[in-house]
Amino acid sequence: MQPQVPVPSAGGSALPAPDLAAVPGGPEGTEGGDGGRRWPPRRPPGVCLPLLLTAAGLWLYALPRIGFREMGDYGLLDRLPAAYHLSLLVLTAGFVLGLRRAGTAPWWPAAYCAALLFALKAPPAVLYDAVRYPWASKHDAVVETLLAGGELRPGAALSGNMSAYDQWPGFFTLNAGLVRAFGVETAAVYANWAPIVLGLLTLPVLVLIYRTFCQDWRLVWTAVWIFQLANWVGQDYFAPQGLAYLLHLTVVAVVLRHFVRPGSAGRLRDRGFLDPAAAAVPPPTGTGQRALCVVVLAPLIAAVNATHQLTPVMLCVCLLALGLTRRYRNTGLLAVAVLLMLTWNLTLGRPLFTETLRTLKESIGELTRNSRAGYAGRLTGPGPELAGTAGVLMVLAIAALAGAAVVLRRRLTRSALPLLLVSVAPVPLFAVNDYGGEMLFRVYLFGLPGAAFFAAAALVPAVAGSHRSRARTLWRGVSSFVLPAVLLLLTAGFLPAYYGKETMYYTPPEETALVARALDSAPDGSLILATTGSFPRALHRYDRLGHWFFAEQEPAANERLLQDPAGHLAAGIPPGTTAYVVLTRTQDVYTAGEGLLPPGGFRTLRAKLSASPLFRTVESRPYGIVLEYRPAVRHPDERPRGDAVTPNDRQAGP
Repeated sequence: MQPQVPVPSAGGSALPAPDLAAVPGGPEGTEGGDGGRRWPPRRPPGVCLPLLLTAAGLWLYALPRIGFREMGDYGLLDRLPAAYHLSLLVLTAGFVLGLRRAGTAPWWPAAYCAALLFALKAPPAVLYDAVRYPWASKHDAVVETLLAGGELRPGAALSGNMSAYDQWPGFFTLNAGLVRAFGVETAAVYANWAPIVLGLLTLPVLVLIYRTFCQDWRLVWTAVWIFQLANWVGQDYFAPQGLAYLLHLTVVAVVLRHFVRPGSAGRLRDRGFLDPAAAAVPPPTGTGQRALCVVVLAPLIAAVNATHQLTPVMLCVCLLALGLTRRYRNTGLLAVAVLLMLTWNLTLGRPLFTETLRTLKESIGELTRNSRAGYAGRLTGPGPELAGTAGVLMVLAIAALAGAAVVLRRRLTRSALPLLLVSVAPVPLFAVNDYGGEMLFRVYLFGLPGAAFFAAAALVPAVAGSHRSRARTLWRGVSSFVLPAVLLLLTAGFLPAYYGKETMYYTPPEETALVARALDSAPDGSLILATTGSFPRALHRYDRLGHWFFAEQEPAANERLLQDPAGHLAAGIPPGTTAYVVLTRTQDVYTAGEGLLPPGGFRTLRAKLSASPLFRTVESRPYGIVLEYRPAVRHPDERPRGDAVTPNDRQAGP
């Protein structure tokens, strides 16, 4: 029998003491998994530093050999040299070896997790001479507008729904301050470093969440490692949602650690719901302490509401899910979060909020439509198709691993039930809205912290409890091979999912300069037409120019457009409006990869518009063309074409 060691709890009960000799992170002088035998303290593995330095050397050697300027159908995948892949292999080996003594030397796995983040996502930041993700330039445009005018206009009807950014200005106000503080010209100077900065800030928050439910450092750091490999969705770029996501996780971490109701910890212990690897249940907090925590969290929740429109909804849903358990039932905190969200939505965010409410009639219950990715939901081309397949396989792999842990490690599931609830809480939002084709990615991202934890629990064997079964002993041996194999497979899945569409994401500086010249020379009030907003500086001077991204619609409508593109566009341009068509290489790649235009459709579009007497060529380059609209004289009784899409009908969602 396991000796009973008194553990203070709200109910005054005693918790069976775990076998500390088998728990990584137990007292010094203990050895994991050896039947309780005590050994002299061991130093951290001597191979950790050499392997880390070797991986860094290989990565630095590979960096200048990444041919990002010659990307083809597969993006960066076939441009990454063998040394880069070898660096990831060495990193994985060093991380797995460091896990063996993670309890007494947890900083080695921490260093490897930081190195993995840098190895996976830093190449674009170091190499690219343009902002990764062309659409990220619109966020830089908002910062420029804020710096130039000193204010934003949340009530203004700005082109392409850019007023939504003025209604949630937290991210842009912060970056305007950073631009001034750093003394740089624009936020584009550091925009590509956003995934690294946000990733490093997220690491300690994840550790805080995982340590709330687990004292096994091996499991904690494996969960962090898996989170990074599974975070391929690209929502941590220079955008409001990345900052709001970090704030959201911070609020969740504080709630999970400091909002335990009195008596719940004792009941959990009394019923034997703790896995041997589970951490001691956080101490209960009294009513006064919880009220104080609500006051402390209120500014953080307000910052979430000032930064992004969807994240507060996710936060409220997560707090509601936590209220389903006795441990975390706190109606006061939920009420404050809902009140802050409604207050913002009905004041500064009122224009977009009321518009969204009007569209809910069409989207509620449309599960198939709401769960599709992007406008068309149909990737085309070798690289995009491979990226889409890899993304699906990654989701299925994480879900399968997490599901296995939930079923097989029931005691850990019970003790970490709040984390499980937080992970599945966003799923019902599929029934509400498609969020511009991004709801699939957002639900996955908000459920990822918990999914990564349980996926790690399926790979890291449980610490020894009151008895050792033959199956558990066998699994502890098998996991030595399964864990590194699965981590390598996840790494192999991350690369195509994250870099398979990279041809869409990198823009040559010459193309950026072409767009800047065209938009700078356009008179105030002009209308800028383009197939999509996914090209560099697409919304430059958005407060002075109108924009119409006419191909961001269903592919069938675009096929009709290609029959007579000049007539279609002319019918949608308001009379007396100065208009320019800007077509670039990045638009060509994006519309083809996302399936918006059929193969060769962009080339057909450019040729027909260039040959039309309705458009005059202003500038033509291999990487883009600028056309000026020269309207023909229209009879007063002539009406616009019925199928024409008017400017701003298709909105570029935040």
